[in-house]
Amino acid sequence: MAAYEYLCSRCGPFDVRLTIGTAPRTYGCPVCAGAARRVYSSPGLMLTSKAVAALRIREEQAREAPAVVPEPPPRRRVRQHPALSRLPRP
Repeated sequence: MAAYEYLCSRCGPFDVRLTIGTAPRTYGCPVCAGAARRVYSSPGLMLTSKAVAALRIREEQAREAPAVVPEPPPRRRVRQHPALSRLPRP
């Protein structure tokens, strides 16, 4: 679904959510039911914070040239539940 913007000569602008590629040139105004023409506008771009932008850049760089790890991380000892020690062994 995409949001398409229409402009009614009496009521002003309004948005309509339609399936992509199905927006007609004119659409009925929800207030006065008059014909409103479609207005082409820029897509809604949101501004991101510096921290999020830095993370995105870091992710893109990691795709191109991943960091090489000198050795695997140390193994952590997994603690088992005490009841598991009472189970019969094969």
